[in-house]
Amino acid sequence: MEPPVRLASTGTIIHGVSVGEVLGVSTLAEARLIAGRSGLDRIVQRLNVMEVPDILAWVKPHELLLTTGYPLRNTPQSLDRLVADLDERGLAALAIKLGRYVDELPDEMVAQADRLGFPLILLPNNVGFDDILNQVLTDILNRQAAVLVRAEEAHRALVQVVLAGGGLGEVTAEVAGLLDVAVAAIDGAGRTLAAAGPPEHVAALRQPAGTAGRAGDFTSVPIVAGGHHHGRIVAHSPSGVIHDSDVGILERAATVAALVITRQDAVNAVESKYRADFLRDVLTGRAGTGERVANRSRAFGWDLERPVTVLVAELDPEGDERTAQDRLVTSWTAAVRRHDQRGAVAGFSHEVVAVVDASADSAKVARDAASAFADAISSGTFSTGTSRTCPGADSLPEAYGQALKAARVGRQLHGPGAVAHFDQLGVYRLLSLVNDTAELHAFVRETLGPLAADDDTENADLRRTLQVLLETNLNVAETARRLHFHYNTLRYRIGKLERLLGNFTEDPHLRLNLTLALHVLRMRGI
Repeated sequence: MEPPVRLASTGTIIHGVSVGEVLGVSTLAEARLIAGRSGLDRIVQRLNVMEVPDILAWVKPHELLLTTGYPLRNTPQSLDRLVADLDERGLAALAIKLGRYVDELPDEMVAQADRLGFPLILLPNNVGFDDILNQVLTDILNRQAAVLVRAEEAHRALVQVVLAGGGLGEVTAEVAGLLDVAVAAIDGAGRTLAAAGPPEHVAALRQPAGTAGRAGDFTSVPIVAGGHHHGRIVAHSPSGVIHDSDVGILERAATVAALVITRQDAVNAVESKYRADFLRDVLTGRAGTGERVANRSRAFGWDLERPVTVLVAELDPEGDERTAQDRLVTSWTAAVRRHDQRGAVAGFSHEVVAVVDASADSAKVARDAASAFADAISSGTFSTGTSRTCPGADSLPEAYGQALKAARVGRQLHGPGAVAHFDQLGVYRLLSLVNDTAELHAFVRETLGPLAADDDTENADLRRTLQVLLETNLNVAETARRLHFHYNTLRYRIGKLERLLGNFTEDPHLRLNLTLALHVLRMRGI
């Protein structure tokens, strides 16, 4: 179970004193608690005086309600229900003067206060309400002022950390020192980005399952910047609960953490652009000499001088490219790092390219990236193409072309989410090497004639019949079974096809041409 998440405050720090502390002020030295002892830890944030019978419409949570019983002098039976009504509205306690308008409290009222843990306080007759109001409110305001001063000091310390170039590690260390708690910054995926505090307490922060039922010891505050949720700040105090004043400091720490993360994101974006620009130059043969490529690759932590494989991942058209491209880069970066620490990965405008060691299992890399992508994006897929083994940087442009063609042909043949190797494309590999697509399309029109177009339903249906016939090696019975035709209906269709295309049942060369033309049609758009 995750720690309870505290929503960011509006900036107003509300603090109070417990009922037990209220009883300790000098004006209430002679006051006596007559019921509800278990509720002495209830917090008093404001005071109110009961002057009207319908007081319930005017009370607010965390109030200490003072009364002489005057509004109830004519209806003492109302006292039986008063405690339950006040407790339901979140009041802290009821303090009453007896003897002038109400002589005694009903036994049921006292018993109910004990059951609910709602303090009932008997006030001394010689103390005025104004004295109580002044002293308790002054105590509350002094505590609020102290909380504000502490929060401002914490804020200055945290801002100084950022100005000095500190990161999340320094932020968590500062908060841990200020609050004497264990603190961790955790990203949206649950990974610990930084932590500080005693090792055993930090370990508890990294095991969310161990926090069940211990909300008082764990508090979580979201890290939000630019409308994006970047994770949370989690604090653990094994010695006791984390107070509201501490939560205020945690909220300020979350704001500073958001600044640190935003700054790091900006730095990462610039570095990613430089990496992508360089890798694009390498893959297009414009990066310069082999020595220059090797030196810059090493500066990025890449090794392009060994035998490698190039992988290209392209978002499938059905997905939302604007939101998915960044997630695609992140997913592939994480997958490559798990399988090859010296592998190169970069995001281009419409694709992600990875260069990994030839000994790495490229299919496993693609599956890991797909799994991470699916966890981050509710809908959308990508297709992956893999090149042949590339002996070095000089051959990377050719390998990149192979991977790109494998990704696009694989999607056409197998649909979205396909993973295809260039060597497994068969005849499609040969067709994809023909750079003159206009010549390919002319070959399709010349070979298939009217069956090449999709604007006529009957011709498209005949083309499907032709394809199955060729796939079954002109086995009429099997073709009829696959298409759910009567045998005579299929014989009629074969006759019609031969009138349109020629005597393909007798001419193997024509059958080869027809097969190739149908393959080219399947690769339309590549």
